[in-house]
Amino acid sequence: MVYGGKPSTGCYLCRKRKIKCDEAHPECRNCIIYGRPCPGYRPDAVFRNETRKVERLVKSNAMVNSHSNTDSQDSPSTSDSSISVVHRRRASSHGKHHGKGALTLYSPADSSWEQRALCYFFDQYTIKADSEEDGHLAYLPSLYAHELGRQSDESPSSCLRWAVHATALMTLANAKNAPPLMTKARQGFGRALRGLQEALASPTNAVKDETFASVVLLSLYEDISGERNGLFSSHSAGFEFLTKLRGNTQVYHQRGRDMLTFAYVHTYVEILALGDKPRLDIDWVLSMLDINKPVERLVLNASKLCQLFLHMRSAPKPPDQATVESWITAGREYDIELSQWTQTLPDRWLPLVVYSAQGEPLLAYNRISNAVVWNYYRSVRVMVQQLLLSLNSTLTSIKAAKQFSDSRDTSPRPESECMLDEPALRAIIREMTTDVCRSIPFALADVDCLGRPNKSDSPWQMRAVQGYGLLWPLWYILSSGMPTPAQAELIRTVLSRVGSTLGIKLALVLAREAERIRREQDEVQGEILTTRCVQSR
Repeated sequence: MVYGGKPSTGCYLCRKRKIKCDEAHPECRNCIIYGRPCPGYRPDAVFRNETRKVERLVKSNAMVNSHSNTDSQDSPSTSDSSISVVHRRRASSHGKHHGKGALTLYSPADSSWEQRALCYFFDQYTIKADSEEDGHLAYLPSLYAHELGRQSDESPSSCLRWAVHATALMTLANAKNAPPLMTKARQGFGRALRGLQEALASPTNAVKDETFASVVLLSLYEDISGERNGLFSSHSAGFEFLTKLRGNTQVYHQRGRDMLTFAYVHTYVEILALGDKPRLDIDWVLSMLDINKPVERLVLNASKLCQLFLHMRSAPKPPDQATVESWITAGREYDIELSQWTQTLPDRWLPLVVYSAQGEPLLAYNRISNAVVWNYYRSVRVMVQQLLLSLNSTLTSIKAAKQFSDSRDTSPRPESECMLDEPALRAIIREMTTDVCRSIPFALADVDCLGRPNKSDSPWQMRAVQGYGLLWPLWYILSSGMPTPAQAELIRTVLSRVGSTLGIKLALVLAREAERIRREQDEVQGEILTTRCVQSR
């Protein structure tokens, strides 16, 4: 197609396919018919209807100076045109599948790195909710755009803008391995913390959505940068404080519910995986969950396991036989409820067994996000089986001690009904672990829903937030010590890939921690075997 020297004004995909584009907004009809999200138009289309003032603001934004660390370069201020870029990208991202694409598709050629980072971050970490899928930070672009421009840098809501910019810069810096952007991100993070402290000091500003959203962003920044306090988040206490301060007012609108759900899931993961203490009123949060939604129903079931863990930690030590038996009964009931979760899912949620080009059985799903949710389910099932194995061992020890002390008593004793079939429990762990590993190629978008290798321009592409969702299930499966050597190596490779390719440094931290736990478990097992050998002699 010849344009007589004038660049085509069609969308990127139509120009790539070499067909005429109708140039409709927010996406052209050809892309809709083709079944692909419209990638948008040339950068000059961004400014076609903008005022001269906005054009001057955009052109005045210089690229990042890698040798400058002044505060003037750290300002989160940006032009209205960059927000229009974000809005246009988000408007074209409501389809079923999302491609990652090049950064130049989502930001003007003369934009600053801050603007590019914003576009990249919103594309990779915000997902709009629909009738079939919960969103992730869906409220953030509109909340950020609303605050931007009408507030000064020292306004009560400036902490949100600093938090967004710091997280966006760190996201792009890690993805592109750009140390100068990391420096700017850390400077913005410091400004966001100072702004948050000022907001928390004001009773009026502390309960605002902008303040809670800032804590959400700072906790995400912590994971992207890999700067947790060990494996524990530094912001769990902040979630607890703000949740209590905001009370019931936060559930009267969807944005508040979404932020509360993020905070609660953030907390219960630490309770289940790390044995942390409760940060939120579990019963109060659970009363707001909609059991008709698969994800919220799974959260409800996992929360019951949290409550059992917390009850066990607060019980007197050592527990007596009746107490252990009651815990075993509760654990078995929770495991049944978890297994029933899979039986109530709609067909579109169920995994499909497909085969790779090498004939290897894999699990595929209707959406990549479904694979993430299923792996959370499997990791919680593994937790339950390990808990039951541990309790069964404790019960066996209690009975052995009692039998030894009462050896002179020859009266018959009733057999306990709580003794478990340990081979069956281990079989469930192996099944869950195998299914997690079979889900990985699809979850990483290496194959499509039919098991075929994905091409670079395939609509089945993983976004960073979906890789982020894989981390804790994979870490727990790996640190459990139950995977085969091949499965453990696969999971370590995936964590390394998510950390290096997507730039989520928490993945690398988790991989190192899982390896440390594995070595400790091997040492303990070695000591047990040595002790048994000595005793047998």
